[in-house]
Amino acid sequence: MPEQTVLTVNTGSSSLKAAIYDANDLETRHLTTLVEHIGHESTLQITGGTGKEIASEPLVAKDHGEALAALIDWLGRNGELESLRAIGHRLVHGGADFFAPARIDDAMIATLETIVPFAPNHLPQSLAAIAATRAAFPDLPQVACFDTAFHRTMPAVAQRYPLPPEFEQAGVIRYGFHGLSYASIVDRLGDRMGSRTVVAHLGNGASMAAILDGKSVETTMGFTPLGGLMMGTRSGDLDPGVMLYLLQQTGRTIDEVAALVTNQAGLRGVSQRSADMKILLDHEDDPQTAIALELYVYLARKQLGGLLAVLGGVDLLVFTGGVGEHAAEIRARIGRDFDYAGIRIDPEKNTEDATEISYENAPVRVMVLPADEERMIARDTVELIRRERTI
Repeated sequence: MPEQTVLTVNTGSSSLKAAIYDANDLETRHLTTLVEHIGHESTLQITGGTGKEIASEPLVAKDHGEALAALIDWLGRNGELESLRAIGHRLVHGGADFFAPARIDDAMIATLETIVPFAPNHLPQSLAAIAATRAAFPDLPQVACFDTAFHRTMPAVAQRYPLPPEFEQAGVIRYGFHGLSYASIVDRLGDRMGSRTVVAHLGNGASMAAILDGKSVETTMGFTPLGGLMMGTRSGDLDPGVMLYLLQQTGRTIDEVAALVTNQAGLRGVSQRSADMKILLDHEDDPQTAIALELYVYLARKQLGGLLAVLGGVDLLVFTGGVGEHAAEIRARIGRDFDYAGIRIDPEKNTEDATEISYENAPVRVMVLPADEERMIARDTVELIRRERTI
């Protein structure tokens, strides 16, 4: 057991991921935990640093606070809390006030509660998890790491919407998301990163970012995680008139429209089969499934082209996220016909899941890299706490 550890907490809409890192060696992950389907019958899964399952226990938790309380109880019973020195939380949205990792205190909580409408499917879960850890560890320093922070380097023109100034002053701007994922790629590549890089984070949630000299200058998501690319169950970008039509002409309530574009659209909605890319690729002979895949790739290619225009070309293209890392066929389709931009994916390397999948002499390197949001949370937490000399 490491002498000093940091616990990372990463809440999804119905899931909870947590990990314990050696505070003095952040490449060493001591434990990983996962709870899915919160609100229903679930399982608390504990995996050791080598990837071997340590425990799997049935769990019924009505919310993220109860799920985290169960995790803390397991960690305490198994002697995993004695070396704990700090806790880091991933928060999807920091609003206009938070654009760097920050210590969690009552004032921060009060501010975050006011921006829950900015991310209603994510922030309540994060706040419940924070409440649980603050109750369990009132004397430990806790840090919030914001997914929106990475994109606050975007130029002002990229953050603005074409609305009257009063809305920008109220915080209605383009924030961007998946920031911890992008930051982990930048951190992993270091000096190997090109000046002009596009990272495609393709998972159940999906976005792309244009990164210039390690800094975000544009991304496909905007005010909420609903915008940009077509996703597993989210629609991505829609004509605002579509929303008005749905509300004014179809008899749907605001909650019903929100559920439609959040949980019933995207790959699942178009295919009428699944949000799982592997399942869809296995059933591509079904016409509606084929339409969903065609639209997914088309919209991704269109957004990629826009990011190339922002950067004035590209030196490196990185695929990450569940789909980006594991769906070779989708990578190939998105990268197809970008020869004019120097993107040339080697089919053999791509299907072998190599780290670098571009042709050897291609002008643009194309890579497949795993994102590691948890390690970024741990790193940012330890760095902030050490600056305050509390670790």
